[in-house]
Amino acid sequence: MNYLEDFYKEYDEEGRLLSRHGQVEYLTTMKYIRACLAGVSDPNIVEVGAGTGRYSVTLAKQGYRVTAVELIAHNLELLKAKLDGSEPLTAIQGNAMDLSALPDGAYDLTMLLGPMYHLYTRADKLKALTEAVRVTRTGGHILVAYCMNEPTVIQYVFGLNKLHELMKLKMLTPDWHCVSEPKEIFELVRTEDIASLDAEIPVKRIKLVATDGATNYKREYIDAMDDETFAKWMDYHFAICERSDLIGASHHTLDILQKL
Repeated sequence: MNYLEDFYKEYDEEGRLLSRHGQVEYLTTMKYIRACLAGVSDPNIVEVGAGTGRYSVTLAKQGYRVTAVELIAHNLELLKAKLDGSEPLTAIQGNAMDLSALPDGAYDLTMLLGPMYHLYTRADKLKALTEAVRVTRTGGHILVAYCMNEPTVIQYVFGLNKLHELMKLKMLTPDWHCVSEPKEIFELVRTEDIASLDAEIPVKRIKLVATDGATNYKREYIDAMDDETFAKWMDYHFAICERSDLIGASHHTLDILQKL
């Protein structure tokens, strides 16, 4: 059974990023994308796991050269439907763990904003990261998004009263790390897990960012904000999203790396 294909046929990822609470993750990611592109003349960008094109299509419509690689055929169809043919975007179906269709060192910015959510072994994660490093030029940037463990423990395990169910299924380790496999769709990590992966590849970390921070704990409140209040929330979020004492509690993080 292809759990991932089935999930994305039903799940409205585009709608999530367009919601007010989803905009926090999107605006934060775009802020750091722009920072990585600053000073780069005519940058070449690849997004691996481009989904429905929320980032790739936006960047291409802004004139950036983009290659969008997406595993799920349904998502790729939705991405292509957003193009009018004038955008400098090439969309291909492919797997984050095998980017052999892409040349070495060709991209100034490589983005993995989804694949690490769905890779369940350390070996598979390192394959994806190694491929991302390979296709990035020396000195170029790699952006890697992760789903974090603690929000799930707080909001799902305890918040939705799933503790005894998950204990029975042996899906919680003694130190409260959630155990995932493909049927659970999402793989959850901690900041130390991310650091351990980074240590295996030729990169230096620029920073680790909490892309939505406290937002998803208060979704209904965020979605009900007026424009002025939301703007202030974004000011607050940007002021704290790089604080190391808060990052592990964010639902999503963005690891910003530079190829050595």
